[in-house]
Amino acid sequence: MALRKLLAIVVNGAVLLAAPPKVAFIYNTPVGDAGWSYQHDQGRKEAEAALKGQVTIQTLENVNEAADSTRVIHDLCTSGTKLVFTTSFGFMNATLKAAQDYPDVTFLHCSGYKTAKNVGIYNARFYEGRYLNGVIAGRMTKTHLAGYVAAYPIPEVIMGINAFTQGMRSVDPKAEVRVIWLNSWFDPGKEREAANVLISQGCDMITHHMASPSVAQVCEEKHKDKGVWVFSYHSDMAKYAPTAQLTGTIHVWGDFYIKTIKEVLAGTWKGTNLWGGFKEGMIKLAPLSPAIPADVQKQVAKLQAGITAGTFHPFQGPVVAQDGTLKVAVGKVISDDDLGGMKYLVQGVASSLPKQ
Repeated sequence: MALRKLLAIVVNGAVLLAAPPKVAFIYNTPVGDAGWSYQHDQGRKEAEAALKGQVTIQTLENVNEAADSTRVIHDLCTSGTKLVFTTSFGFMNATLKAAQDYPDVTFLHCSGYKTAKNVGIYNARFYEGRYLNGVIAGRMTKTHLAGYVAAYPIPEVIMGINAFTQGMRSVDPKAEVRVIWLNSWFDPGKEREAANVLISQGCDMITHHMASPSVAQVCEEKHKDKGVWVFSYHSDMAKYAPTAQLTGTIHVWGDFYIKTIKEVLAGTWKGTNLWGGFKEGMIKLAPLSPAIPADVQKQVAKLQAGITAGTFHPFQGPVVAQDGTLKVAVGKVISDDDLGGMKYLVQGVASSLPKQ
């Protein structure tokens, strides 16, 4: 049923329309001014501006994935919300449960893999940007060491580490990527500590998969004395590392949110299973620092054009796991199914996956 079919209320013989349909966005971290939830909220703001008066949009931030998500989603549905965006992997099972309990509500879940009649999934091909970041790191490193502050060992995070490593080693075969796992999406104190540890080990290229700008801030503090550079993630964090940031991978959600809400409003939504990258405009690179040599910038532009056109893939063979297993043969390209289920680290990553 289209959300725009609003209820009519008769008051003293006059026909009034009920309030616009309710849409909700649920975030697993504070919105802040950078990071994963911030980028989703930027997309939400674009949708709110584009659809002004057509919907009422509510946001809930810093919702604990394990403890609070089921209750929060339930409360939204019982209060009349008709479209819910659950924007983190850890919301997946709570989303599926709510979809079963509230079949008249439409749900869109970001970064998960389970669907239902009223549940769509969406994500971005972050690994495309990660690969290009790795190429820059490989061209500019002096120590051949990069550090990576990682969240949880799920495929999305693992493929980011592997893509960065593939990119770096494509231009610097001696490069090594060291990973510190935090088992958290947002912990500024631990993020700072991890970045400092990696820098103390000689890593002069640093990136992360965390929701705060703490890693970027540490790199800015250490840049002058240690020659450390950083690649931001989720958002452009140059304001936190104006000297140390080389570029980053930015998530872009606005167009997707506008399109999806319009489809649900019109009753034309048929389900969503979208994984978009440069081609679809769902990721982009942060502005390249002038510190990046001109020939490196040209190389990155050419690679990005190839990724966008589909003539180059960050995981085209050979792709070799840490244990020497050939995962993608020469002349082949990894499948989306294998990417989505990635549970191994590639050669060049010096750290191990945490034991589950």
